[in-house]
Amino acid sequence: MLITLFYFFIAIVFIQIFYYLGIFGKFAFGKPQEITPKKIPVSVIVCAKNEEENVKKFIPLLAEQNYPDFEIVLIDDASSDETLEVFEEFEQQYSNIRLVKVQNNEAFWGNKKYALTLGIKASKKDYLLFTDADCYPTSTEWITAMTSRFTMNKTIVLGYGGYEKVERSLLNKIIRYETVLTAVQYFSWAKLGLPYMGVGRNLAYKKDEFFNVNGFIEHIQIRSGDDDLFINQAATKNNTTIAYNPESFTYSKPKETYREWFTQKRRHVSTAEHYKFFDKMQLGLFFTSQLFFFLSAIVLLAFQFQWIAVLAILATRYTVAWIVIGFSAGKLKENDLKVWFPVVEIILIFTQINIFITNIFSKPVYWK
Repeated sequence: MLITLFYFFIAIVFIQIFYYLGIFGKFAFGKPQEITPKKIPVSVIVCAKNEEENVKKFIPLLAEQNYPDFEIVLIDDASSDETLEVFEEFEQQYSNIRLVKVQNNEAFWGNKKYALTLGIKASKKDYLLFTDADCYPTSTEWITAMTSRFTMNKTIVLGYGGYEKVERSLLNKIIRYETVLTAVQYFSWAKLGLPYMGVGRNLAYKKDEFFNVNGFIEHIQIRSGDDDLFINQAATKNNTTIAYNPESFTYSKPKETYREWFTQKRRHVSTAEHYKFFDKMQLGLFFTSQLFFFLSAIVLLAFQFQWIAVLAILATRYTVAWIVIGFSAGKLKENDLKVWFPVVEIILIFTQINIFITNIFSKPVYWK
């Protein structure tokens, strides 16, 4: 029994090393990106629902971007606070702001995709750049950095949307590590020619891509997934690229309690079941290999079976993973996570198990 488990453990470690070196290494060890300005006309699209305080702070950061030709499409999705009034003030203040007012629609109630569709149709530029109402760019060159990745063929750009750093907070480190790991995955697979998702906090594509797949119609009944499900459907080897120059980053305020973050992740995870078969398989294999790596190591060490070999294999796997995550975190300006990697990885794995089990028995709460 234990000898079988030992060989199983070795096989799992080989799978893990293949993921880290063969796949995630594509991003981790890639060259830094240079910015070559394209100056193409862009519509920046922001959809907000009850985000009064956030839009007061962050819309000016969008309006003051150093870019020659862009508009900002502000979508108020039937807010019950003062979001609409704040948007109207900005519309008067900035000449390049376009306001879209969305009324509750019984057929699409609470569906962000409906509001985004109206905003996209109202936009006047051929290239669209998306961020969330609670996000802000890291620099005045954000639009330039994201649009610099467009070419004649590359019409979808996947960006990085990070979270603010909170000192002396383990939860914050878990949130940021999970965000880095997710980015490493979708960046790496995109570099391999197999893009499968992006994040709405920082995402760009040519408007034609939206209409080529009939917008969100294939998954309009699923309330979340305006970003990852759309990319899963529309992105290909030929039309997708990534942006990871620090000027292209956006940041958001992270959740402050474990419960809030857990609820948020339940929404995110719930869309993955609608991915293409291969994408579900590669994500599932990586997660299960992580889980069985820890479980089999614990059992083998508990019985002291070949414990020297087990420790050596553990050390090898951790060294490989730490190097890849370390290089990746450095590229994404999350250097402090390198030290915390062994701790937050274990916590995240068992949190994900909890999320999967919880989602089986109850549906997550969606768009406000």
